[in-house]
Amino acid sequence: MGMKSITLVTGSEMTRKVLVAQLKEYLYDIADIKSYAIDEGIDHVISDELVILSSYLVKEELIEANLLDTNCEMIVSERTLSYDHIDQIVLLPRNTEVLFVNDVKETVYEGIEILKDLGIDYIKYIPYYPGKKEPVKKVDIAITPGEADKVPKFVKKVYDIGPRLMDFITITKILNKLGILDQKAGQFSQKYLQKIIDMSKRIALSTNEISDLNEHLSLVINGLNDGLLVYDVNGIISVFNENLKKILNLAYPKVIGRSIKDVIYNKKLLTFLMNKELEEERVIDIDGVEVVVNKFQLPENNSIVATFKNAKETIEKSNKLRRELINRGYFAKYSFDDIIGKSFKINRVKGIAKKLAKSDLTILIEGESGTGKELFASAIHNESRRKQGPFLAVNFSALPDELIESELFGYEEGAFTGAKKGGKAGLFEQADGGTIFLDEIGDISMKVQTRLLRVLQEKEVMRIGGTEIKSVDVRVIAATNKDLVNMVNERKFREDLYYRLKMGYLKIPPLRERKEDLIELMNYFIKIETTENIKISDEVIKELLKYDWYGNVRELKNTLSYMLAVREGNTLTLKDIPDRGFFKRELKDIQRDSILNQEELTDELKFILEKIYQFSKKGEIVGREKLAKETKYTKYEMTKYQMRSRLNKLERMGLIIKKKGKHGTILSNKGEEVIMGLMT
Repeated sequence: MGMKSITLVTGSEMTRKVLVAQLKEYLYDIADIKSYAIDEGIDHVISDELVILSSYLVKEELIEANLLDTNCEMIVSERTLSYDHIDQIVLLPRNTEVLFVNDVKETVYEGIEILKDLGIDYIKYIPYYPGKKEPVKKVDIAITPGEADKVPKFVKKVYDIGPRLMDFITITKILNKLGILDQKAGQFSQKYLQKIIDMSKRIALSTNEISDLNEHLSLVINGLNDGLLVYDVNGIISVFNENLKKILNLAYPKVIGRSIKDVIYNKKLLTFLMNKELEEERVIDIDGVEVVVNKFQLPENNSIVATFKNAKETIEKSNKLRRELINRGYFAKYSFDDIIGKSFKINRVKGIAKKLAKSDLTILIEGESGTGKELFASAIHNESRRKQGPFLAVNFSALPDELIESELFGYEEGAFTGAKKGGKAGLFEQADGGTIFLDEIGDISMKVQTRLLRVLQEKEVMRIGGTEIKSVDVRVIAATNKDLVNMVNERKFREDLYYRLKMGYLKIPPLRERKEDLIELMNYFIKIETTENIKISDEVIKELLKYDWYGNVRELKNTLSYMLAVREGNTLTLKDIPDRGFFKRELKDIQRDSILNQEELTDELKFILEKIYQFSKKGEIVGREKLAKETKYTKYEMTKYQMRSRLNKLERMGLIIKKKGKHGTILSNKGEEVIMGLMT
């Protein structure tokens, strides 16, 4: 097979060097790699068998300068932080304030999220980038991915964790595009795991207290679905993470300080762990499951580190990567085991959900904010025959109305200004063979409702601007915290769509209706927040049981996080409970905030609401033409057609009711509450 030819283009010279080195790890014998940095200047059009771009910003710059052949095969990289330098920061004390510094706002927030996803979420990150307008708190420590020159001068200690690397999915896509995924998959996986093992060695050797390894390293390893065990030459355990408990099917709440002989009963595994002469890696059958166990010794303190991987799961993950069905984020995180509670109400809902999971019915989940609607949707997917397929979640309240159709149904090239070359597959196409979760379904427009109904009825989609009808095999789970029955009565939601969604139905009970689950939930949140043995005083339990938890399970979790942060000992007491102003709110305030959080209530929309209010007080009929005239000679001047668009938005927000004929447009009860709030 001849050498492949690929070209890499980055923004900076430093990033170019780092990414070239990363590519050469896997492609040194496969491809000739040409590389360029925009900062260093490019004097010709970039074209090759495969072009790899370090970011979408690089792609836009090349296109704008007419320096990119858009007809060639290309991959835009997703980037993640380098494991080579993570050990510099994982030992920072909990709640340390640090600046996270990068070149632009988007990469700053992306970098912070990557660190949090890795489990390094106990640090207080302060975003910083050149040109930031808001005042920046002066702290002594900064973390930066290769942008040390942009760190403010007042910072005393800089942790440069190196430029971001191409992530696991990007490397897999590159190998797949070059037709060598099968050939290189083993080498790629081994190198990836070796980086984690090397990092664990460096972290363990950097401290004399192995317990720090349990607190920090396991957070990172857990994200890789690996088990981690650290023990001394006598077999006394110092680290035993939660993933290992799952792999070994152990229920012991406390294993630290015990001998592995008292915890592990598999003779082959015990022999391998305790015998120094045996090889460093072995596949061992544990209760019918093949597990790959790798061990190494830390020379300075005679501790032994063992990592555990489920062999079958590893193979299954590789198959998913080859199929490229599950892209970043396209998977269900939770199972029914993650739904905590033993009350009659929650168990009844779980029982119904498990039965519905075995069917292929469309499901509507109703429940207040914070009750766990997405948790149930994820669990249903993982219990269904579609669990090997993708799970896509879309929140309608987070998407502008004009983007919803293109995201759901996709579009063809040239369908509208800004449409990508070659078009784009919508979420329904991408979810083929799996499940799509439509959150906040009550927020979609009537136009989108009509198109969604067709998908549910015909199992077919047609892209915007397209003529081809494509069949899709997708299960739909929808969720809302709104009263859809009332919306149907007010003609804001299609009745036929409502009943099509409600073929399967779940009503998630609010926390105030299952307070018997409160203690179990509190203990669960404490367990995932800290490895310390924290107790809850009876007075605290009694006090928290009095509250109705308008924010439901999400509010309880936030409250526990606060109490754990301010506690002074290992027992939560009454003085750790936050002030009432921290979490107790009137229900109407919560409803009003819910309205305003769905879409920004701009000054322009406030102006229109106030005019409707003024006309209504005079008993005058309000229509879009009259409102448009009111905007003349103001900074909000608009046509009657533009006014119609604004009124549609206010109606979706639940602030007005548009009536036909002599009634005109009036404020809803919620709209009147907002106006009263603006006037006070």
